[in-house]
Amino acid sequence: MVSLKDLVAFRLDMSEEVDYASSGVDIELEGEAVASMVASMAGSVREPGQPGALVSLPGSFGGLVEFGDNLLALATDGVGSKLQIASQLNQWGGIGHDCMAMNVNDLLCVGAEPIAFVDYIATPKPDPETHAAIGRSLSDAAALAGVTIAGGETASLPGIVNELDLSGTALGWLPKEEPITGERIVEGDLLIGIPSSGFHSNGYSLVRKVLEISGAELNASPPFEAEHPAREIKRFSEGDLTLGEVLLNPTRIYVGPVLSIILDSRSGEGVFPSKALHGICHITGGGLSNLLRLHPELGYHIDDPNEVLPEFRWLQEVADIDEKEMYRTFNMGCGMILVVSNYCAEAAAGFLSKIYPGTKIIGEVKNHGHKVTHAHPDVIFEQY
Repeated sequence: MVSLKDLVAFRLDMSEEVDYASSGVDIELEGEAVASMVASMAGSVREPGQPGALVSLPGSFGGLVEFGDNLLALATDGVGSKLQIASQLNQWGGIGHDCMAMNVNDLLCVGAEPIAFVDYIATPKPDPETHAAIGRSLSDAAALAGVTIAGGETASLPGIVNELDLSGTALGWLPKEEPITGERIVEGDLLIGIPSSGFHSNGYSLVRKVLEISGAELNASPPFEAEHPAREIKRFSEGDLTLGEVLLNPTRIYVGPVLSIILDSRSGEGVFPSKALHGICHITGGGLSNLLRLHPELGYHIDDPNEVLPEFRWLQEVADIDEKEMYRTFNMGCGMILVVSNYCAEAAAGFLSKIYPGTKIIGEVKNHGHKVTHAHPDVIFEQY
């Protein structure tokens, strides 16, 4: 492994700044492309009141459609280039968790209870052992999320895909009058940050680029102290913990505890008062800028962020990535944020911290413009 001195010399010789765009993923361009696609799509072909009619939902963490007295919620996402590290190590035991989590966590953001899931695997050539490992991982994840795996599809696409790709779609439901839209968010509401288990499933193009810079070996011990009280690391090898195990640590599935808060807020029973939960934000691609999806006018200030996990700081130091880029690309140790009334935030944070150590109040809603500000002065986001 190269020394830190060598890395510094390497960085000084580099003419290209190391950021997410330079690793091949341009978040702003991706946002423009998605907006262009959405603008070119026709609206709902179902009339209001009919099953399947589209329900307007700010934030777009999931899509809502009418279904009698209830609403159905849909979310779809994939694992992304984290799969390339799984392929390199031939370790698929946590990949199903990643796929499941990326979808069911989004459903929570609209107040939906996840109930079913379907997966899609595209591969240049089927491999029974790999498919079996992914199937076991999906099954374990389904049990954690409380969902039924209702089907799936495997496509062999030689010449189109070079490595295995995994994505999925989750279905959820909620009463018709109970979506969480963010419209009840008011100045003075508090933000509860729930820790992540690692990189989750975002930013891996940049992670892999930094791995090249560092010369770090996936099967070697991490070049940092990886143990942290906010998370456990899923092991797939004997002996000392490896860097590969840290990087493949599965995305945390938040369904059980967060759903209980959703149901308490809906009913007014249990530990959480009625209607006190005003917004839920899954911190994925775009990092903290995801908060801007919750309300069109209000802003957020994070003055006491969740503790940053050590792998983020190692990656940042190796490639000399600035703080804002880190918070724009990665979750930085915070996987989900709840926006709640200030009078019950302490109780909610206390309840969640028993399940997710490190959960705490990290900030508040501000009427300072539509932006996210942070304890670090360089971390400011004014658009998602």
